[in-house]
Amino acid sequence: MAELHNHAEIENQLRQQLVDYGQSLFNRGYATGGAGNISLRLPCGNYLATPTGSSMGRLQADRLSKVDIDGNHLSGDKPSKEVQFHLAIYRANPSYGAIVHLHCTYLTALSCRDDLDSNNCIKPFTPYFVMRIGQLPVVPYFAPGAAEIAEHLAALAPQHRAMLLANHGPVCAGKDLFDAGDNMEELEETAKLMQLMQQQPIRYLSDAEVATLEAKYG
Repeated sequence: MAELHNHAEIENQLRQQLVDYGQSLFNRGYATGGAGNISLRLPCGNYLATPTGSSMGRLQADRLSKVDIDGNHLSGDKPSKEVQFHLAIYRANPSYGAIVHLHCTYLTALSCRDDLDSNNCIKPFTPYFVMRIGQLPVVPYFAPGAAEIAEHLAALAPQHRAMLLANHGPVCAGKDLFDAGDNMEELEETAKLMQLMQQQPIRYLSDAEVATLEAKYG
């Protein structure tokens, strides 16, 4: 009985954490309108996710969608159709405890370019990109909600914590909501720097410098 009470208390804390972080993203311009979605794993093994069409700035803790690992809707408002690709990532990499998907400006702009290296579309020029992200592979374009998005993300998730959906936007995972969010924000800042330096000569990190960072930070 005490364990059930503890799980309920933790779930309430995580619900509020998700609402607060969504509001923060909205207030700082990372999320607009009803775009993007967030999910996190609960102690009981089920998942909380932002409901379909919901604005990050108007989330309500008691109306968040709760689903199981198979996508069955357990409670709350109807989940986003994109919760299926969140669940595919969790199944492929159980170490992840949260996923953030946004249509933030600079990464979405990057996702629309036609000259990207699909294996890693950002050549590293800051240590923080390497430390937080490592590499950013690109998933080919599919219509939002298409099953192929989940399939591609699941194939990449064991080795990558961030992926870019072509003509759509980024997906970042982490051990918890703050870790996933920090990964997303560092990635968006990197894409912004790329845009700012578009006409400037850039000193990229050497292979040896990247290898040193990877050896230290994983």
